[in-house]
Amino acid sequence: MEQQNDNTLMVNGQAVEIADEPNLLEVIRKANIDLPTFCYHSELSLYGACRLCIVELEGKGVVASCSVQPEPGMEVRTHTAALREMRRTTLELLLANHPQACTTCAKNTQCKLQDLAQRFGIEDVVFNRPVKERPLDESNPALVRDPNKCVLCGDCVRFCGEVQNIGAIDFANRGAQVTVTPAYNKGLGDVACVFCGQCAAVCPTGAITPKSAEEDVMKAIDDSNTTVVAQLAPALRVALGEEFGYDPGTSVTWQMIAALKRLGFDKVYDTSFAADLTVIEEAGEFIERMEEGDERLPQFTSCCPAWIKMAEHFYPDLLPHLSSCRSPQQMFGSLAKRTLPEQLNTKPENLVVVSIMPCTAKKYEATREEFTKNGQMDVDHVLTTRELAGIIRGAGLRFQDLEPQSFDLPLGFKSGAGVIFGNSGGVSEAVVRYTHEKVTGTRSPEVDIHAVRGEKGIREAEITMGDRTVRMAIAHGLANAQRLAEQVRDGTCPYDFVEVMACPGGCIGGAGQPVSFDENIRQKRKAGLYAVDKGLQVHHPQDNPYVAASYRDAIGEIGGEEAHDMLHTTYKTRQRIAGQELSLANSEATGQQLEVDVCLGTSCFLKGSQDLLQALAKYINTNELGEHVEVKASFCHQKCGRGPVVKIGDETLEHADFETVKGALDNVLQNA
Repeated sequence: MEQQNDNTLMVNGQAVEIADEPNLLEVIRKANIDLPTFCYHSELSLYGACRLCIVELEGKGVVASCSVQPEPGMEVRTHTAALREMRRTTLELLLANHPQACTTCAKNTQCKLQDLAQRFGIEDVVFNRPVKERPLDESNPALVRDPNKCVLCGDCVRFCGEVQNIGAIDFANRGAQVTVTPAYNKGLGDVACVFCGQCAAVCPTGAITPKSAEEDVMKAIDDSNTTVVAQLAPALRVALGEEFGYDPGTSVTWQMIAALKRLGFDKVYDTSFAADLTVIEEAGEFIERMEEGDERLPQFTSCCPAWIKMAEHFYPDLLPHLSSCRSPQQMFGSLAKRTLPEQLNTKPENLVVVSIMPCTAKKYEATREEFTKNGQMDVDHVLTTRELAGIIRGAGLRFQDLEPQSFDLPLGFKSGAGVIFGNSGGVSEAVVRYTHEKVTGTRSPEVDIHAVRGEKGIREAEITMGDRTVRMAIAHGLANAQRLAEQVRDGTCPYDFVEVMACPGGCIGGAGQPVSFDENIRQKRKAGLYAVDKGLQVHHPQDNPYVAASYRDAIGEIGGEEAHDMLHTTYKTRQRIAGQELSLANSEATGQQLEVDVCLGTSCFLKGSQDLLQALAKYINTNELGEHVEVKASFCHQKCGRGPVVKIGDETLEHADFETVKGALDNVLQNA
């Protein structure tokens, strides 16, 4: 046995030094022992539910190592016969309650349950499987939820609640009936889910997976009447290679293009081109607001559809603060549908635009009604990085052996500013590169704006532009974004410009990327994008000659009428729970009642709708009107700028107060 010092513990007879590890599990991993876990993620709170990381601790028996504080002198054993048998039994119980159709599961070969069953040599499940098939939830445009495959590890619940602070999914019921479900057992598409997909990324089985568009894309390619073009997001070029054995952060741009052309895509373009457009339009909007001292400062970025949807659900009063710019994906789709049919000698209705993105929320974004014109979607299909890898493998392409190919022009040329959009802080850096010259008339003295880079969830930067200081904030993870939004709401926000990305690290950590929760891998991807920027000849979006040509030939003036039609959009308030309302009806009432519906959505709530509801309920009780009136509280009438909103029968009252509602109610009752 090795000799201990004052700050070590013993793991299977080996001395291991304790540093700043938060639990015994992390210390054991330092000893190169990979204890199995389902419910442990270093970025989330401790849960201790799966009981797979159990160890024998001298003097304390069997404990879950994730929830034990390491102490000097501990003696730990990790793989005794008893522990091995306990883990096998736990896995067999999970398998008994789990579908066995592994070969057809979307998570096949990437499923942690499958991996652990092989690792522990489980060849047969001795327990009978309960018969309780529950329906798939396909209500969400980006995700599919299969409750039959859930192992109740709680990873999705904790990520949605702790990192994103959305809480779209949680535990319900007790005992054998416990399940993970959205509120009121609604579909995941009918609650305030923002489609970021991080629940699918942390799910160890196939209980939540991205909704596949692979078959739709291949059908379009097989159709001889269509012209199919692809746009590639910046972040996937430094992550796709991980699926084929490359080191994280390695740029595989040219092999990726070659693979797409071998698959049958007619043209391959770069979303970074549209990111250059986004910088120019968004920075132009920002400069105008700064110069006018606009009350819509700070200006929030609008590239991330998950952030946009969160704002529409939770911060409808702040929607004017969002840039009206479309995301690069949607700018590309709009410009492509306007200009490519003539260039490619095809009919507009026969042009199919396929986006390949690191993000599941992009699947939802493409379906938004704002991005459909004359019955045609600007972006027809969205694939994730992992879906593209699956198609490449399915076609039998030997990715590493493909001869490199280049992007097609004109929509394949970009500046480095467009490429770094994939990193948290990249949008802010790109905006600074453009804005500094427009405000001061001179280039920024440095291309790399290190002040906006980093790993913290919220970062601050002050950028000097001539005699002006621009205060910026960068947030990744929606819980961090909400902290900044609350500052704007209460009037304490000191910033001029706020960048928001929903996923940890930005798009490089998107839910459509190869799954990893290793911070080092995200950093390598981030460094990979900065390296691509360094390797390009052009680093400022205003230097992209093909962007300039697009403004001259198709878009018109920056920020002009045509640019707004093609490159900008509008937002709307959204219900948090579709079709959900609370009734305060008199249970003893008989006959037909007059319905009075008070909106308790966020904006109306902030304007006093709850006080109005209480006053109205008191008035009805005091005057014994409960037999004739049913009062309901709904979550959103989607008229947030005109709240409080109250419906009395078929009549809608806006900017309502108690006296107005009382008068309208009395009038209807008298006439009845």
